[in-house]
Amino acid sequence: MDSPDARTLPLDPVSTASLADAGLEYRRVDPDGAEFPNFVQAVDRGFLGQESTDEQIGSSRDGLSYRRMTGIYDRASAQPDTPVATVDSWVAELTIEPGAVVPMWAISAVTVAPTHRRRGIARAMIEGELRTAADAGVAIAGLTVSEATIYGRFGFSPAVYVTDWTIETARARWIGPRPGGRVDAIDRETLRDVLATLHDRIRLTRPGQVDGWPGLWRRTAGLAPGQEGGRRIRAVQYRDDAGEVRGAVAFTLSEEGEDYSKHTLTVTTLLAENGDAYAALWRFVLEHDLVSIVKADLRSTDEPLRWMIADQRAAIIRESDHHWLRILDVPAVLTARTYRTRLSSTLRITDPLGFADGRWQLQIGADGVATVTPVEDSTAPDVVMDAGSLASILLGGVSASTLGAAGRIVGDAASLAAVDAAFAPTATPQLTLWY
Repeated sequence: MDSPDARTLPLDPVSTASLADAGLEYRRVDPDGAEFPNFVQAVDRGFLGQESTDEQIGSSRDGLSYRRMTGIYDRASAQPDTPVATVDSWVAELTIEPGAVVPMWAISAVTVAPTHRRRGIARAMIEGELRTAADAGVAIAGLTVSEATIYGRFGFSPAVYVTDWTIETARARWIGPRPGGRVDAIDRETLRDVLATLHDRIRLTRPGQVDGWPGLWRRTAGLAPGQEGGRRIRAVQYRDDAGEVRGAVAFTLSEEGEDYSKHTLTVTTLLAENGDAYAALWRFVLEHDLVSIVKADLRSTDEPLRWMIADQRAAIIRESDHHWLRILDVPAVLTARTYRTRLSSTLRITDPLGFADGRWQLQIGADGVATVTPVEDSTAPDVVMDAGSLASILLGGVSASTLGAAGRIVGDAASLAAVDAAFAPTATPQLTLWY
């Protein structure tokens, strides 16, 4: 996959000029430079965390060196060398369908100091990132969000939903498969390596997944310098009868009240390459001694676990949006995946920022391969939607008919049903990490 190196790309001139007009400086941050520690502290402040230690900053310097880091500075402030806003980005791999990935402009560490709100800073940053990505030929951008109301105005929309689980173990009672193989405890260094290897294989099977990075697995395993609670992380792996590692789970345990038999087990990561690994690991978790509650987040919306416990009401399941996508190049994105049925449809995509705006003829053959061509503005569309709605249906996480009923997509019932049939996924979208 040919992808640009985000670190080599120039700053967006439109955002540079608009911020300069507001008396602000928009500039890149060198991870090897003296300005990097203040960048890290600004990110800590933006996410309401405590200040990083020198050891943690050194770890971040190594772990984030592949990213493009940008700060916005107010030289008239009391701390002119600390950015009042931050963002970092890189080109990741997005699984768009099982076995197929596309380059994605990943955006993270978006913060604006509370002293500088309502000055157009976030708009300048995000639109600058999108223009830079589009100019570099990256067809789609993505992010995971801490506040769900911010990014819709920039054309992002939820494409992957996840579920958070709270399970009463006494009520649940395991009735699922009891596969062969074995479950063994592993140390945190082994966990780090196992998770990296498993994720790199598993991510290719689910639309919506992205590739991980070393710092992620270090933190998941509790090995990041100065990481609070890192030593509380425990882990087991599952090996099949051939001795191959097919899954692993990382978790923590905490006491609940004065009854030592009632601990809460919190699953921080559970990766399973096949059904046997999935069943073996979940059975281990739910039958763990001295545990009354199991919690797990970032699970799929179609977890088989629901059908592996005797009392489904023992599980409280909360669904939420997680992975937001933003289409920048309609033909490139729509031709990157294959489809379930034939389709001939004229799409009118609206986009106030201009990236995806236009009328497009989507033609899908019997082999599921699509062609997308622009058509004249006078051509009557079959379906009308904004760029965000197209991002939401891209992976099959929501149907065009559902968005039609919500007033987000316009088209007659037959046109929407035809889009639904073509865009139906072969696997439910999922993203098992934050970025």
